[in-house]
Amino acid sequence: MDWIEWVGHTGSALSSLTFIPQVYQTWKTKSVKDLNIYMLLIVFTSTLIWIVYGVCRGLLPVIICNSIISLLSLLLIGFKIKYNDASTQK
Repeated sequence: MDWIEWVGHTGSALSSLTFIPQVYQTWKTKSVKDLNIYMLLIVFTSTLIWIVYGVCRGLLPVIICNSIISLLSLLLIGFKIKYNDASTQK
């Protein structure tokens, strides 16, 4: 692996980590009031587009990173739906 590949995989790994604290915090507290659903939908949609781009170009770091972020943003969307309903029923 040359240094460019290393940089790509390192950037991919770091980008993939960005949503983990938010997913954990939301799961732990069940609080979604500060999560903006539109931002989550934009992130999810953009990662799907990046995955298509990565597949077409054969860019593994792009595919890996955006696959992870899309799953994490999908989790947050699910939490937003689930915990928003729970908070309105109280």
